[in-house]
Parts: sequence; structure tokens; C-alpha cells
Amino acid sequence: MAQLPILEYPDPRLRTKAATVTAFDADLKRRVADMFETMYAAPGIGLAATQVDWHFRVIVIDVSEDRSQPEVFINPRILAKEGEASGEEGCLSVPGIFDQVVRAERIRVETQDEAGRTLQRELTGMLAVCLQHELDHLEGRLFVDYLSEMKRQRIRKKLDKERRERGARPHTERARQRVP
Repeated sequence: MAQLPILEYPDPRLRTKAATVTAFDADLKRRVADMFETMYAAPGIGLAATQVDWHFRVIVIDVSEDRSQPEVFINPRILAKEGEASGEEGCLSVPGIFDQVVRAERIRVETQDEAGRTLQRELTGMLAVCLQHELDHLEGRLFVDYLSEMKRQRIRKKLDKERRERGARPHTERARQRVP
């Protein structure tokens, strides 16, 4: 297993729409294990493959207090939503930032496991919210997209300042260097 680097907002790779997984093989199992190691080390409760620059429809989640309930969602899609729940969300790709986001309270999802078997599940509470958050990543969206433009600009400036203080170049500088 390996701990993977997590992309940080506003990295443009976070806007990539993830592709469908078609090969349920040893490579997929290894990548899922790497994602769990990365998520637990961060520490977080959910991680989408897009966040580790692997653009396939894979999500790992463990909302348990003792990290004893790891769950994998491959090619997930929401079939039905019910109710509304507003809660404070954060994101490993937007470190140190938290804000209120409204999500469905209950969802029915169709997904595949690591062997490629299709199953349907009813999710509620934190697991339902977390899966919706991670599904957004697979579509190239982040929780900050639910916030006002003014808040997003403040978040971007704050994160760029923190990167400069750590000695890392801001994402905007790196993006400019890639453009010919």
C-alpha cells in the first residue's frame, strides 16, 4: 500500500469528470487499498479517486469512529433522494475550510463492489451525506461550489497564502507555468 498525494483546490485536475471502471482486477484492489491508506492518514472519512489524480468512479468511505467500517463504492449512482439535511462539511482537497451545505437526508444508490457485483443500498445520515460529497468529486464539483463566489475567492486566497507560507507555489502559478 502507498499513501497518495491529495490534490488541493483550486487544482484544475479536481474538475475532471471520472470515467467508468470496467476492469475489476488486482490493480483496482491495490488502488482502493492505497486510497484507504491515504484517507485514514489525512485523516478523513471519505475520498474520491479524483482527489488522488486517478480519474475513475471509485469512492472509499469509513464514517465509523474507530475506522472499522471501510466501504467501497465503484461506479456509484444515486437512484433516489429524500429529505434535506444541512450540515457543516469539510474536504481533504480544501484543507481547513468548513461551511454549511444542504444535501439529501436519505439516498438509494446503485454501486458495484471490488468484484464487479452490482448492488443497491439505502443510505442515511453521515454515510448518505459523505457519499453525495464524494460523488460530486467524480463529477468535477467540490463542496465550495455550493458557496458564494465571494466565499470561494476568500478560500482560494487563504489557501494560496498558506501554501506560500509552507514554501509551495500557489496553484495559479503552477497552472500558468503549464500553459505554453
